[in-house]
Amino acid sequence: MKSCGSMLGLWGQRLPAAWVLLLLPFLPLLLLAAPAPHRASYKPVIVVHGLFDSSYSFRHLLEYINETHPGTVVTVLDLFDGRESLRPLWEQVQGFREAVVPIMAKAPQGVHLICYSQGGLVCRALLSVMDDHNVDSFISLSSPQMGQYGDTDYLKWLFPTSMRSNLYRICYSPWGQEFSICNYWHDPHHDDLYLNASSFLALINGERDHPNATVWRKNFLRVGHLVLIGGPDDGVITPWQSSFFGFYDANETVLEMEEQLVYLRDSFGLKTLLARGAIVRCPMAGISHTAWHSNRTLYETCIEPWLS
Repeated sequence: MKSCGSMLGLWGQRLPAAWVLLLLPFLPLLLLAAPAPHRASYKPVIVVHGLFDSSYSFRHLLEYINETHPGTVVTVLDLFDGRESLRPLWEQVQGFREAVVPIMAKAPQGVHLICYSQGGLVCRALLSVMDDHNVDSFISLSSPQMGQYGDTDYLKWLFPTSMRSNLYRICYSPWGQEFSICNYWHDPHHDDLYLNASSFLALINGERDHPNATVWRKNFLRVGHLVLIGGPDDGVITPWQSSFFGFYDANETVLEMEEQLVYLRDSFGLKTLLARGAIVRCPMAGISHTAWHSNRTLYETCIEPWLS
């Protein structure tokens, strides 16, 4: 006959198993009460559209971000849609600035900007004029950063009697500068007129002296990364290398970014950004201008890696 002590020891060995059986009915409740595994939070994303666009154009991009970075707060700014995108760019910069300030204020860890086509110039101006912006990645998506000099359907619709060779007569006038596209029209054969008449691009490039040049450069250099995206089959941005700060010389030979005076003089910070490894160039062939924000391969290769 087993002793009382040995029986207590045996019961003690079986106790854990017995408790497991008793707790089984309550297991689902215990699992619900357990703390959820930690999920890394992503910085908010702000999207700025281009000429004649609207927020609807970016539905595919929204799907991609939600799939790869679930929980990301994405705001596609619904301002200056359609024909309103022809408003002067400084007017648009002010409107977009008022929209992004509260978004940035709620994101002390920083935000990402994805700015398409003409919107890339709006965003670059925002980075210049905002003293306290907290942009981590500025993703410039097929944007004419060094200007535009090409006959496109947009131009033919807007100025049906003009060709690129004589459009300077309109764009470099006070009347012409009231149209956004003229704010970055860059005729390499009339450089003096461009420098004197351009009320937008020549200023944010630091190509013309103005009292805010030093402050704007300092502000622009607050950005964490400048991601430049474009390609030879774009069909609209002319030359396509303008998406990478390349542009024509007077002979219409494309000079790359490192050969441009704005880089050599570091007039608004390009040279400094490159020296610190903050410029990323992501060229991709086979994508037309209206497909940049819907191409999944492009998103995975050039955009997604920078949405921390």
